[in-house]
Amino acid sequence: MGKDFHCFACRKANLDKNTVGLNKKMLGSTIKTFYCMDCLAEYLGTTTEELVEKIEEFKEQGCKLFE
Repeated sequence: MGKDFHCFACRKANLDKNTVGLNKKMLGSTIKTFYCMDCLAEYLGTTTEELVEKIEEFKEQGCKLFE
């Protein structure tokens, strides 16, 4: 991605493109801060496993955030 994204909550470094894409998909494309998968799951009241399943669904749908 050319940029090193950190988790807003726990400061985990080097968020991958799928994690950044999921943040944008779930929280809005104009967000400037991102969560790691664990913190995003907690924020959304779901599990990391469910978020991974959502990424796969979005990929299958052809979402440009997950190319």
